[in-house]
Order: sequence, then C-alpha cells, then structure tokens
Amino acid sequence: MTTDQQTVSAEEARKRIEDLTRVVEHHRFCYYVLDRPEISDNDFDKLFHELEALEHQFPELRLPGSPTQTVGAAPSTEFKSVKHRIPMLSLANAMSYDDLDRWQERLVRALDNARHDLKYVCELKIDGLSIALTYKDGVLVEGATRGNGEVGEDVTLNLRTIAALPERLRPVTIDGKEHMPSLIEVRGEVFMPVTSFNALNEGLEEEGEPTFANPRNAASGSLRQKDPRKTAKRKLSLWTYFIYITDEHVKQPITHFENLELLKELGLPVEPNRHLAASIDAVKQFCKDWDHKKHDLDYQTDGVVVKLNERFLWDQVGATAHSPRWAVAFKYPPEEADTIIEAIHFDVGRTGAVTPVAWLKPVKLAGTTVKRATLHNAEQIRRLDIRVGDTVVVRKAGEIIPEVLSVKVDKRPADSVEFVYPTVCPVCSTALERIGNEVVYRCPNAFGCPSQVRRRIEHWVSRDAMDVDGVGESLIDTLVSNGMVSTVSDLYRLTEEQLLTLPRLAKKSAQNILSAIAASKTRPLANLIFALGIRHVGTSGAEVLAEKYQSLEKLAAASAEDIAGIEGVGPAISVGVVEFFHHPQTARLIEELKQVGVSLETLATEETAPLAQTLAGKSFVLTGTLETMDRDTAEKAIKRRGGKVSSSVSKKTDYVLVGASPGSKLAKAQELGITIIDEAQFRQLIEE
Repeated sequence: MTTDQQTVSAEEARKRIEDLTRVVEHHRFCYYVLDRPEISDNDFDKLFHELEALEHQFPELRLPGSPTQTVGAAPSTEFKSVKHRIPMLSLANAMSYDDLDRWQERLVRALDNARHDLKYVCELKIDGLSIALTYKDGVLVEGATRGNGEVGEDVTLNLRTIAALPERLRPVTIDGKEHMPSLIEVRGEVFMPVTSFNALNEGLEEEGEPTFANPRNAASGSLRQKDPRKTAKRKLSLWTYFIYITDEHVKQPITHFENLELLKELGLPVEPNRHLAASIDAVKQFCKDWDHKKHDLDYQTDGVVVKLNERFLWDQVGATAHSPRWAVAFKYPPEEADTIIEAIHFDVGRTGAVTPVAWLKPVKLAGTTVKRATLHNAEQIRRLDIRVGDTVVVRKAGEIIPEVLSVKVDKRPADSVEFVYPTVCPVCSTALERIGNEVVYRCPNAFGCPSQVRRRIEHWVSRDAMDVDGVGESLIDTLVSNGMVSTVSDLYRLTEEQLLTLPRLAKKSAQNILSAIAASKTRPLANLIFALGIRHVGTSGAEVLAEKYQSLEKLAAASAEDIAGIEGVGPAISVGVVEFFHHPQTARLIEELKQVGVSLETLATEETAPLAQTLAGKSFVLTGTLETMDRDTAEKAIKRRGGKVSSSVSKKTDYVLVGASPGSKLAKAQELGITIIDEAQFRQLIEE
C-alpha cells in the first residue's frame, strides 16, 4: 500500500519510511547479492520512488544508510568490531562418559548436594562458527562472529545470504494475542553442509586450488568473505540454540528446552534432534546412540552439548571466566584407523587435473567401510614418502573425506620401493604437464582424453552451466561408452530412437531428456561461458565476460591484456580464456554448437547492442538522485561504454556524477579536485 504524500502525517510518514527502507533494502540485497530478485524492476522502482518522495517531503525522517543514498552498488562487508551485550563463553569439554559423571558431581556440590531432580537437554554439537544475531522488533539488524567472546566482527550482510536465516521473525502468541519481542539476541552456529563442502572442494581441486580441510574451515572462510556474493555461492546453513529476550510481554523461558521451542516458534532454525534427558545415564545413552547415527547427517557434529534444563539453577552454579558450569561439551574421539595401501590409482578431472587415490585394504571408519583415500598430489606423496604396501593411518577429514594422515614406517615391508609418480596420463597416455607453481599435474589432451570428455559433459549439463535436467553421470557414462556422445555438441544430435536402445530407458524418459537438451540451447551467454569449462572461469567470471563481450565470437578474439583489464578479472582468468580459445579443437566445437542451434551471444536488443567504448578507462562515482534516469540505468550506460563505477571517491576517480541531495561524496570530490558533472553533462558525455 502506498501513501498519499499530500495528506500523510509526520507519524504516518515515519512508519512508512521505516517499512519502505526495510523492503527496498531487502529487494536490493536479493538483486545485487543473492542474484534472486523477488519482484519486477518496475515494482521495485515504484517502491523506491515512493520512499524517495517521502524522504524529500520529510528530510528529517530519512534513516541513516537509506537505500536512496546507496542504490546501485552491491553491499560489501567491512568487518567492523561489535561488542557483545552478553559475552560468548566457550564450553568445557567432557572427553569420556566418566567425565560426564564428574561434571554432574560438580553440579551437585555447587547446589549444596541438592539434586533438584536434575534434567538435561542434549543437543548435537555442530562443528561450525558461533554467531550472535540481534533482532529489533522482529527485524534482523546485526550479526557478529564470536571473536574473543567479548568483541566479534560484523558479518551481517554475509549472514543474510543464508537461506535458513529469517530476516523477520514470526510473532509469538500469548493469551490469544500475537506479540513481537522488542529486542532479542540469538546465539547460533553457522555451518557448511556436507554436500556443499564436497561440491566446493571438488571445484577447487579441479582448478588446482588449495582445498579446505574440513567443513568448519570452509564455513569460517566463507562467512568472512568481503564480497557477500561469494558467501552466497557457498551455500552455508545455520542452527540456533539460545535466546536472550528484552520485552515486557514475551518473557525468558524458565527451562532451556522451552528456550529451543521458542526459537522454533519465532521461525528460527533449530537442530531437530534435541532431547530432554531425565538423568545423566540418559545423557550417556543419547551420546552413544548418536555416535553411530551422526554419519547419516548432512552436517558435521563432533559431540553433544549437555545443559542443565532448569534455568534458575544456572545462576546458582555460575560460570568460570571462560565457560559456564551449567553446560559441557561431550566430544567424540577422532576416528582414525590403520590399514594397508594396496595400490595407487589416478583420477583425471574435467580440467585435466590428475589426482592420486590410494586403494586401501577395506577398513571401518566413521560408520562406513573405507576403500579409497585421497593422496591430494605428488607433493603429498613425496612429503609422507607414501608407498604401495605401506601401513598407514587413515582418517576422515572432518569425518567426510578419507585421507592418509601418516605412514607407519616401522611396519614397512623389507622389499618396499619408492613410489614413482607417472609422467603420462593414466587414461590416454599423453605426457603430463605442471604449470607454474601449481602442485597439480595435468593432462593437456583436453579434447581427446576420455576421462576429461566425460567430466566436461557432466559439467556442461550442471545447474550453473546449461542446466540440462535428467542427464546425469550414469546416462553420460552410458552415452560415451556406447559411442553416442564424444563432445557436448553431440548431445544436441541425439534422437529418440538412439535413446530407446539404451537399457531401462522408457519412451517418456527419452522425450523428457530431449526436451531438456533442446531447452538448454537458449541459456544466457554467461551460462554458456561457464559451461565451456575454461580454467579459472567460475560463474562470477563468466557473468563479467558475458556482460563485457556480448558474444562468444568477441570473447574468442579478445587478447589477454584486454581481458585482464576488466574489473574483477585477473591474469589467471585472462590467460585461461586465451589458451582455451587458441586451442584448435575449440574453434571446431564452437562451429558445431552453432550448427546445432546453441545460442552463442546475448540477443542484440536495444539495451545490449554494442556501443562505442567512449568511456573506456574512466572511473565514475554517483551521488544524489537523478531526475531523468535511475541510478541503475546510469551505471549500465557507463559500463556499456567501457567505464567503471565505484562506490567511493578516490584519487583514481575521473568523474563524480551529482544529482539532487548529494551525500558526502560531493565534498570528498571537491576536496580531491575530481571533475564534478551534473545530469545534463553526463547525458552529453554518453551521447558523444
């Protein structure tokens, strides 16, 4: 609902400005960071202009950081310090069931030997990153890391990329009426699901980049990205476990189990396997049960957090300087096992990366039978002096990826020989290469190596690439093995008759597969560039290249210097692109894709048609409200003519475009002597 600016009162304007500021900022975040717009551009503009008009009529009511002053720029995280209202303490550990008994004995002594029928809440201990969330009147206003317990870092924008985290809470019902707490602080744990972790590491390994050792490290690194768009791509998740309430209607629950239920009622994610235990023996049983069941979860747990349920007892038992006495973390022992390396084989990935894999004598580890373990690269084999026949210690890194931790040299067979790393591809026998400082050896036979062919097709059909639903690894393996497909262009030549010759493939399934393949012909240019599997070019890089060049033909003709000069593109991407398009097989592939009808360019509409690069090398900063165009339109006009747009004024800025009600950027530009232009001069510039 919009306001009538002629008759609105100051109080009505204040409330509407607050609502519009929140809504506009939300949709701006969805558009620029999550890349998931929830409303049309037209609807967004209506909201934005309503807010702008109200702020113009009531300038004293404009909120600090209003989106009307920052629109068009993707938010960034600066990691400013945040002092916690309530310190975030650590937990003492219990490393055995005897330690749990001793913890209970200390509780009883602290309570003057009165047991109070002690009950305990058991929660799976999530191995992630602790965070504190602040909600005011039900709206998320701040999120911070634990830091040193007293002071953490502001990661609010990055936290907002987590799909499980609500920006607005649900009201709670008390005596038949809905109430929203005026102020609450929530404690939780950010983690990376196993599936996200595996996908992230597979991508890093393919590119020859260092992988993360475990999901916790991955979650920590992802949450502390300065660009929230990068965090959004890492698919983090969250569980909450505690709440502090300041409100006259909604009171702090008297038990911890009720605390968890309240979090759930407010719409916050709570780990579902919590349990109210009537005794310490019941706690031990819970721990034993989950020692086996934990491997079925899609998130990593390394123990169980046990807390006294009755909150009034917490103050009685107190806390040390580092940890509360009313809670303890039962830790599962690390899972390691001895086994024998029976052979070393090699996996060849999409980019030709050759990864050594140890074939092991089967051993039970972390709830599964382990037969394979990664050896990472030649350097790892050399450093540990790993040999076939060695007895090794194997563990699951983060209970997920089996890896060889060490060699028991004292058990090495007398006839053991040093392992010699292969010099040719184990699949196609092409001589391996090692580029620059990379630790990875690669097979350069990109278009002829059968393993690379399979992996390249798997990448081509993936969601972020050409998104071909129904074509997975199994079908691709069958198609390649039967000689039906040897390049991605062959997918578009498949017929229903061919598919029906494959085992267990019905007519309807064949038709669905062909429809999905046909639909992929018109995917955006950015998807196509990413699908080609160019080294170092991820989804973000592909989007930048597509916006700059508008067609595969123009990208193929670009020099490494031209590409490296694009903001957000470094030398690794530029070299990767040039090398890819200089390969003789690439020209053939592009011609084949053109023949089967795959779109190789952005459609030349009025908005995307190529323009003279009259602003190439020029840097612009925009401030204030423009009259004849919105901020986004102005930015696109600059970028399409080769210019760059920055969010802050510096000595490198060439022009500051000033509209109505400019901010502090104007003063900064005047101080630095930067050229200042108004909207009319800007229009003259872009029309030259």
